Amino acid sequence: MLWIEAVRMLSANLEEPFALEFVYRNLYELTKLDWLNLQRQEITDSERSVLTELAKRLKNNEPPQYIVGWAEFCDLRFKVDGRVLIPRPETEELVQLILSENAEDEWLSVLDIGTGSGAIAVALASKRKNWLIEASDLSSDALSVAVENADRNVVSVHFTKSDVLSAFMEGKKFDIIVSNPPYIAFSDTDEVDDSVIKYEPDSALFAAHEGLAIYEKIAKEAPSVLTENGRIYLEIGYKQGQAVSQIFQEQFADKTVTVHQDIFGKDRMISVK
Repeated sequence: MLWIEAVRMLSANLEEPFALEFVYRNLYELTKLDWLNLQRQEITDSERSVLTELAKRLKNNEPPQYIVGWAEFCDLRFKVDGRVLIPRPETEELVQLILSENAEDEWLSVLDIGTGSGAIAVALASKRKNWLIEASDLSSDALSVAVENADRNVVSVHFTKSDVLSAFMEGKKFDIIVSNPPYIAFSDTDEVDDSVIKYEPDSALFAAHEGLAIYEKIAKEAPSVLTENGRIYLEIGYKQGQAVSQIFQEQFADKTVTVHQDIFGKDRMISVK
């Protein structure tokens, strides 16, 4: 059997038809040309066995990024595994919003709450070399991954273990606070893909009080660590625009709270400035 026939057969029942190619090429560091040349060759028993096992894992909804061990975010490569969420394209929009509203020549201190893989903090550090960027997470496992990702991408980020802002309440002030916190309500589990439920960490996905608990904690604690003209940027669930904006408008009556839509027109971000 030719490679192309085996790939076609094994990919037939996958939700993403190119997932098998993505995983195999990345695991074996093959270029697109390498892959195309391979398709015309006879497949060996050992090669077919590897393909079959990978197809089985994909069919079982294991995320391709976890299989290959990395994900792309803001043109950077991040290590990911079951300790952290896979960074999403909509979070790239949050990073772009921050970059668009805060000039490159400003000297700003930034805190990324619930950093996970470090995606937001590392991406900002790669674009704003003169910003002082810190990041926190309650999970020691997540922080280990984040530290590795900062090193891999050769940026300077200071990481701290913290439950939201608890580790920063004494003396530290930040010009920007950013967070993509857990925001899925436990009642909305049926809206989440099986692969997410099965493989990604629950602690980074779900929050109490209809998904609003972490936003409420950030809003309560942020006045103690935000500079006078400081800004807050948050990712939100598409149904949470009104609720989250109300939480922060009540806490920051002197600031403007804005709901921003993603490229699909859904409420996805909140800015407080």
